[in-house]
Amino acid sequence: MIQYLYLGRMGYAEALALQQEMVELRHQGKIENTVLMLEHPPVLTLGRNAKRVNILATDEMLARKGVTVHEINRGGDVTYHGPGQLVGYPIFDLRSLTNSTGGRLGPVDYVRRVEEVMIRLCANYGVVTGRVAGRTGTWTITPGMEKKIGAIGVHVSRGITSHGFAFNLSTDLRDFQWIVPCGIADREVTSLELEIADRDQLPTLEELADATARCFGHVFERQVLAVESLDALRQNLVEQVGVPMQVPNEVERLMHVDSAARPVRA
Repeated sequence: MIQYLYLGRMGYAEALALQQEMVELRHQGKIENTVLMLEHPPVLTLGRNAKRVNILATDEMLARKGVTVHEINRGGDVTYHGPGQLVGYPIFDLRSLTNSTGGRLGPVDYVRRVEEVMIRLCANYGVVTGRVAGRTGTWTITPGMEKKIGAIGVHVSRGITSHGFAFNLSTDLRDFQWIVPCGIADREVTSLELEIADRDQLPTLEELADATARCFGHVFERQVLAVESLDALRQNLVEQVGVPMQVPNEVERLMHVDSAARPVRA
């Protein structure tokens, strides 16, 4: 089972502390595999391999814009988070998951699955995306002109994942001019708002989070349980609280989901 909670907008420091709390609870076996999804105010994060020179804006400019900078323990380089972007923090015990051959799921396979979640998410809205060899994330697939729509940076400790992915829904892409996104200078970023054919079909951030949770259920072959609140998640240390999410019939048909993996409504 995967528990899912949408938190709305949350400051980065608060979300980081919440991740640390959830990681410890997952390590103790007190919660199930859990995906936290939310939106951040403008923030730059630097992963373990980040180069400060990939922040192009001056400290004074960032301060005027109200942008904070955090050095963190995920993989990858510098990343921007801000309004209109869905950020997901899967807190998964990789020892509870298996790969295609039945062995334990490793960090690389885990990242490939998170990419697949975003690829399927885009497909739900008629946008074709894929992978670029040697580059993590989810990309539009025009050869030589690929644009990144979803970024990934994870940390694994004691078998438990933290940090995660960022998916551009209606992000102001001008904010990415403050950085060299993920240290990649020769490719641009894009958003679902720019790529979707019919903007009337553009989801809200919460609707996108719900759709992402369903894609997690498909890709990881687990039922997804939508938790009502953070308090409910914390109270769920002994007893499950939430509503199983229903996968639309047309999505089930298109994705050929095995019946054992389908969420069912209580």
